Amino acid sequence: MSVGEESQEPRADAAGGTTPPPVSSRSRSPLALVVVAVVVAGMLYFGFHMARRSTRGRPGVARSAEAPDFTLESLDGKSLRLSDLRGKAVLLNFWATWCAPCKIEMPWFVELQNEYGPQGLQIVGVAMDDSSKEDIAKFAKDMGVNYPVLLGKEAVGDAYGGVPALPESFFIGRDGKIVDKILGLEGKADIEDAVKKALNTQPGASQTTAAATQAQK
Repeated sequence: MSVGEESQEPRADAAGGTTPPPVSSRSRSPLALVVVAVVVAGMLYFGFHMARRSTRGRPGVARSAEAPDFTLESLDGKSLRLSDLRGKAVLLNFWATWCAPCKIEMPWFVELQNEYGPQGLQIVGVAMDDSSKEDIAKFAKDMGVNYPVLLGKEAVGDAYGGVPALPESFFIGRDGKIVDKILGLEGKADIEDAVKKALNTQPGASQTTAAATQAQK
C-alpha cells in the first residue's frame, strides 16, 4: 500500500464486528446525475403539456369531413363562430406560446393572410395555452399576427381529434369541409399548397343561394 493511500480493507469496530470500507467519492459520476436530472425534467415537462391534450375525443377528423363547429372568445373579447366563415377558405391553426415550431410558422401565416386574404382566405389561430389572455395577446402582437386569435378549450381540441401535437393546422374549404391537415411543422410551400386547395373549393348550396339573393337586392 502506497503512502497516503487509504486502506480499503474492512475495519474492526468497537463491538468486534467489521465496518465496510468507505465508498470513494471518485466512484460517483456527477455527469450521470446531471443527465438523469435533465431526462426527468424533460419527461415531466412533456407529460404536463401533452397529458392535457390526450386523445380522449375522436381519433381524428378525416379529410372531406365537415369541420366541427365551435364558438370561442377572441383576444378582443368578441365571440367567433367557425360556421360564420362559410364561403371562405379557413386555415385553422392550433398553437401555443411555448411551442417553438409555432413561432417559426406564424410569420408565414401573416404573409399568407396578406396574400390570399383578398381571395377569400381567413386564418384563425386557436391558442391551446396555459398562459393568461394578456400574455397571449402580447405574444400575438409581438409576432405581428394579423388574423383572429381565439382562446382555446379542450372540448374544441377533442372535437378535432385531441390535437396530439402542436402546431396542428386544418384547411377548411368554402363548403365547411376539411380538405387537408398538417400535424407538426412543415415548410411554407406545403402550407401554401394546402391553402390553395382550400381556396379552390366551391361554397355549399346554402352559401351559393344566399350570395345570389344578396346580389338581387
